[in-house]
Amino acid sequence: MHATRTALAFAALLAVCATAAAQDVEAGRTKAQACAACHGADGNGTTAMPEVPALAGQTWRYLYIQLKDFKEGRRSNPLMTPMAQPLSRDDMIDIANYYASLPLKPNDFKVDDGKAKLGKAKADETLCTMCHLGGFLGQNEIPRVAGQKYQYIVAQLKAFKEKTRTNDAGNMTSVASTLSDQDIENLGHYLASLR
Repeated sequence: MHATRTALAFAALLAVCATAAAQDVEAGRTKAQACAACHGADGNGTTAMPEVPALAGQTWRYLYIQLKDFKEGRRSNPLMTPMAQPLSRDDMIDIANYYASLPLKPNDFKVDDGKAKLGKAKADETLCTMCHLGGFLGQNEIPRVAGQKYQYIVAQLKAFKEKTRTNDAGNMTSVASTLSDQDIENLGHYLASLR
């Protein structure tokens, strides 16, 4: 009898947690409507703006931290900074959970297989998977970069190298400082090719 009550209580707790998570995603869907103009209705971006990242399938924690960094001035972008300013903590969490719940779709970038092969070799050499994990799927504050848009990858690696983006505790700035422009291009092809 005691085991049955425990099992029922546990099932009820799981149902409450699932409902709360679903509410966060639904709240995020509503709050993210303004984001669709650049990031696409499904979080996969738009072909008209290839330099804007796909957010679908990204880790919620990374998305939350980036929104917070835009809001608090640790990261700057002429479009994102003013978009993040009015967001509350709950808004940012809801939006991050919404985009994390969406599936990342294959992008339409034409990958150069030779450059992708060189990019893989550079990623292996610089031990990228120590932080981004196998498959480059990310974890917690470390972003998923597998299948990300080529133009965005290249722009961010250059920004880290030039130290115009520094909201990474120095990790990416340090790695990017060792990369040539060709390395960055090759890594862009490789990471954009991953699914």
